[in-house]
Amino acid sequence: MGLFDVGQRFKPRHVAGVQASRFIEPHGCEEIDEYRVKYDNAKKLADDLGDLPEGFRAFCVLDGKFIFGDLLEALIVKHDWICDLTISTLSMSQDNVDSLANLINGGFVRNLTVIVSHYYFQTERRGIMPYLYDRLDVDDHLQLAVASVHTKMAMIRTKCGKKIVIHGSANLRSSSNIEQIVVEHSPALYDFAYGMHAEIAEKHKTINKAVRRTDLWSAVLAGGEETPLPMAAQLAGV
Repeated sequence: MGLFDVGQRFKPRHVAGVQASRFIEPHGCEEIDEYRVKYDNAKKLADDLGDLPEGFRAFCVLDGKFIFGDLLEALIVKHDWICDLTISTLSMSQDNVDSLANLINGGFVRNLTVIVSHYYFQTERRGIMPYLYDRLDVDDHLQLAVASVHTKMAMIRTKCGKKIVIHGSANLRSSSNIEQIVVEHSPALYDFAYGMHAEIAEKHKTINKAVRRTDLWSAVLAGGEETPLPMAAQLAGV
């Protein structure tokens, strides 16, 4: 018989005699108020990280007071990097999409590759996914892949030659949980991580780059049934 099949209950923390109970209720989880989740907090961390010379590594513990994806925007804008950006994340929010759109529209990110989990894609296929394709599939900057991934990494390759990798427990979206990330400037780690994720992106991509968005829309307006809509275009409502 299992340990908890005998009718035993966890002893609430607030009752008398809790010290005599082997199992006690865990503390409740406190959600961070929205007004405490600020881009300024991400910007402060970006400032604290400094210039990220080659060989730089920082271990950071995050307490949920900023959206992790905001750190990417803060770092790239602070250093005025022109870069290629590859992201693998279990999930992301609309705020993350808007942040990435800022980087594309601001001319900072030339090529953006995003890899999301298959579970997230299916859950958000009528939610955030159409919004993501609509906002980020601009001038052929975006490739989005859907795979059975649980990795949480961001890889930044700058025009000036830096190769930055950020990895840890945090997804792009905000979280009230304590998370840990490592930020490091390591060409060797970047090349390894990017090579692995580039293979995933190529195999599981959802955007057919052979069909440009403007050409596809023209074909649709002309009634060109011979040109099938790729899945990304269907979801984005192109």
